[in-house]
Amino acid sequence: MKTRSRRIHWVWAAILAIVLICISVVAANTGLLTDEKEKIVMPMTITSPSFMHDRVIPARHTCDGVNTSPSLTWTGVPAGAKSLALVVDDPDAPDPAAPKMTWIHWVLYNIPFNASGLKEGIAVKDLPAGTLQGINDWNRTGYGGPCPPVGKHRYFFKLYALDIMLPDLKHPAKADLERAMQGHVLAQSELIGLYQRQ
Repeated sequence: MKTRSRRIHWVWAAILAIVLICISVVAANTGLLTDEKEKIVMPMTITSPSFMHDRVIPARHTCDGVNTSPSLTWTGVPAGAKSLALVVDDPDAPDPAAPKMTWIHWVLYNIPFNASGLKEGIAVKDLPAGTLQGINDWNRTGYGGPCPPVGKHRYFFKLYALDIMLPDLKHPAKADLERAMQGHVLAQSELIGLYQRQ
């Protein structure tokens, strides 16, 4: 009886040892047993101190104010990014109840990958070195603020991280920039602002 009891004890001990070895192997392979702090990769995000996501854009950034671009900041640009692009557009034109087109407000590209944002009301001379401009739907470069004819419109501030520096596209329209970016987008983020004229 004692021999059998000892045998059972050793069998269970062997099973437990095998289980512990398996757990150790899995933990080692997944980094659970390492003392090193793992790098947490955060998704790329774009924000503005001027307005929160899905909230109203202050009038100073619109045609009812001084029409200056809002301050923008971003984080989480992925490793391997060589440049950034920014497009601001309104998919609710002319009327959110019956949209017929997307109106382009701002197009920038070849923003340096290590830039962390754009200050409010940024002038061309103050854009990060190397940044190039496209044209908006007023057929000019630079920022054009919200000026909706009717209803509450959504304004998408879209940031793209690219794995290349683009060639000089000679003031491209949004569609031209999107064609040039195709196959080179590593990450994308967007900030949405709202505006309705009183």
